[in-house]
Amino acid sequence: MERKAVRRRVLPGIAMITALAAGVTGLAGCTDGNGIGITSDQKGGGSTAAPAQPGKYRSLPQPCKAADTKRLKAMLPASDSLTTQQREQLYAGTAEPSFDGDRHVGCRWNAQAPEGTLLLSVTFERVVSYDRAAASDDDKAHTVFVRRLTDAHLPFPGITSSPSPSTAPGASATPAQPSGSPSAPPAPASAPPSASPSAPASPSTAPELGSRVLEGLGSEAYLDDKLSPAGASAAQSRTVRIVFRTSNVLVTIEYCVQPSGPAAIPSSAETQDKTRQLAQALAERFSE
Repeated sequence: MERKAVRRRVLPGIAMITALAAGVTGLAGCTDGNGIGITSDQKGGGSTAAPAQPGKYRSLPQPCKAADTKRLKAMLPASDSLTTQQREQLYAGTAEPSFDGDRHVGCRWNAQAPEGTLLLSVTFERVVSYDRAAASDDDKAHTVFVRRLTDAHLPFPGITSSPSPSTAPGASATPAQPSGSPSAPPAPASAPPSASPSAPASPSTAPELGSRVLEGLGSEAYLDDKLSPAGASAAQSRTVRIVFRTSNVLVTIEYCVQPSGPAAIPSSAETQDKTRQLAQALAERFSE
């Protein structure tokens, strides 16, 4: 009888210990529904994207030496009164102050000619992405380029304006005539387009090429052409700016022509052509 009593007291204790042990085992094996233990050190299910490689360019060339002297002489003709030393100083240019020569450098030239004042500047900017897992250096440089393109009020390549309500798809270009109303008589075929003759174009006025996106220059490029307002005594200056991107570097060229007399207007075609030739030479230098 005594043994039975002891056995009855021991068995419930053993059962309780077994239940507690099972509970602990169950907690240790608790999952989050995906078979992964909550208390374990969870790892990411997907592979982490590798960061993009650095951009092509790790440094920048010296802008004052980037343009060849022959091209500078074509854009900045020196006065005959300058000495040889003064000419050398003119085409050597003046470097812009820079806190980091591997990120942003620039150079300026200033020429005083009998026909006016000529200003030229070249700037190199290397763009670096501080989070290459999210965007590469080239992507970051593209973003900067698009922002400057927007600031110049130029459309991004490939974007077309939305059609006006009058020319919406499916709509007629001209409103239909009400039924029963007489239609307007057709104009005679021999009628002149305008009663007043058009005024002849001024011989001194050259066609304006205007600002636009450029193709075939670097990875992407645009040209911004601005003519200062006309004044009674001040001459109109023309400033042509070309910005192009090659990989993770942005190149900006600005060429300003200010005639000495108020009647003269700098040619749009000539100013743009000289600036584009310099831009193309610099793009080829980066591709070497």
